[in-house]
Amino acid sequence: MLLVLAKHFFIVYYIFQFSWEIAFQDALISTLILTGSLWGIILLIKAYPTTAAITLYALFASLFVTAATVPVQYELIKWWLNEPENDNYVRWLGLSLPVRFLIVWIFNIWVATISSFRKNMAALDSRFQQQTDASILLKEAELFKLRQQLQPHFLYNSLNSISALIMISPDKAQDMVGKLSDFLRSSVKRESNDTLPIAEELVYIESYLGIESVRFGDRLCISFVREYTDDAMIPPFLLQPVLENAIKFGLYGNTGKVEIKVHIVLRNGMLELSITNPYDPDMQPPRGTGFGLSGIQRRLYLLYGRTDLLDTRKEEKIFITTLKIPQQHVQGNIDR
Repeated sequence: MLLVLAKHFFIVYYIFQFSWEIAFQDALISTLILTGSLWGIILLIKAYPTTAAITLYALFASLFVTAATVPVQYELIKWWLNEPENDNYVRWLGLSLPVRFLIVWIFNIWVATISSFRKNMAALDSRFQQQTDASILLKEAELFKLRQQLQPHFLYNSLNSISALIMISPDKAQDMVGKLSDFLRSSVKRESNDTLPIAEELVYIESYLGIESVRFGDRLCISFVREYTDDAMIPPFLLQPVLENAIKFGLYGNTGKVEIKVHIVLRNGMLELSITNPYDPDMQPPRGTGFGLSGIQRRLYLLYGRTDLLDTRKEEKIFITTLKIPQQHVQGNIDR
């Protein structure tokens, strides 16, 4: 506003040749009135309850404030400087009224437009933040649902096995109950983690496989090839349903020993897990109510926003499932 004050003084003093006292008082009163009108515009825009038609409202508000403040400016200056020796200035003041109105209106429109734009941007940011928060909550809810789908299926199979073992092998049934209890206790502790070290996840998987070994005995053989660093991470509850799927399809219709291979390698900042199991296309297990590979793919998409992190393929009678877990913090490359 000091620049406005200086320009106003320059115009009245140098261009219209009035005394510096008159020019300074005119400039000071006009600048103070203009400052008040601009604050009035800002307050009116802030008080507007919505953003609908706010631009049109801003234009009318600027016109209203200008129409209210310019006459006040004129009367105040006229009253302050209304002396006989200032008659020429008072007449000039009346003639300059349209120009003053136009200048004040331009300032008011400028401030009103900026204020309405900022109010619009604030409203858009608020709506965007609400949508983002809602999206995050929806994503977390879906991830929670996908995780919860895992345990009922596994519990269903385990309890059926325990029921069968109670009559024919009570000792094995008791052993399986103990392993199942430890496994579920471990699951509860891991529920709040987004990612875990792969080594910690494999401890959990070994607990799971201990239960499966009671169910299937010597028929089930799981081998691991581990080529990763200690800082490799994986989301919890991701590997178990893949192994459960491999066991289900590898053992169904097969009375002999079945080997399932798990190859874990860290390559180019990506943790790759390949699970290989026998597969007989002529012997399909009955459709279950389990988690399924589609649930895993959906979970990977929700976590990483990618659809290329789960791959399945068949090679003769071998079924291979490959998981890829991006490692944002790992740049290691282990490839033997």
